[in-house]
Amino acid sequence: MDNKTFDKDFRGRLEALATSNLSDALDQLGIARCSVVGIVPRWGKTKVIGRAVTIKMTAAGAVPAKAHLGVDAIFNSHPGDVIVIDNRGDLYNNCWGEILAMGARQKGVSGVVVDGAVRDVDACEVFGFPVHARGTVPLTARGRIVQEAWNVPVRLGDAPVRPGDVIVADVNGVVVIPVEKVEEVVAAAEEILSKELEMVRALESGESILDVDRRFNYERMLQKK
Repeated sequence: MDNKTFDKDFRGRLEALATSNLSDALDQLGIARCSVVGIVPRWGKTKVIGRAVTIKMTAAGAVPAKAHLGVDAIFNSHPGDVIVIDNRGDLYNNCWGEILAMGARQKGVSGVVVDGAVRDVDACEVFGFPVHARGTVPLTARGRIVQEAWNVPVRLGDAPVRPGDVIVADVNGVVVIPVEKVEEVVAAAEEILSKELEMVRALESGESILDVDRRFNYERMLQKK
């Protein structure tokens, strides 16, 4: 699936769904290890949707540094893509900042999702580039970490991410949707959201939580079909 097809068929539908809806759908379908906790917006309540362009980080000196981290991935990104950086949850070493964010914004990238730390989030907020990460630090990456590879399989937390997989990140966390499962997952999430909205309307109308729970069988709502 190319980005044009993804945008036409799925981007609008994913905009209407929270990561919690999508995580529930993944559970219902038995698609494991695709929800990531602890990676959240570093400014505002931004939401990032797109196909993954991946970067894998490692310690400085472990491999030769052929280019500054992120440059290749950004240059080869397409509008709507998401930069995904695997830095193994490192909260001490930054691997994203203002210059990279501006370069990504110039390419039309939707945002960055980092399993690790970032910096310059105040500057990113000024020009409106979404940054989702585990933490924020002032340190430069130079002399500390380097790009090991890009456009390779990586991980966010325990979730495997392949180049081209679908990423959705919001204030709740991140979900990784295998690209070949996106239609199935989105359809299931839409059905779950519809039922939850019915439950909310019932509660707003004065129905008790016990009655709503019984009527909608909330405990078993995510059972596999």
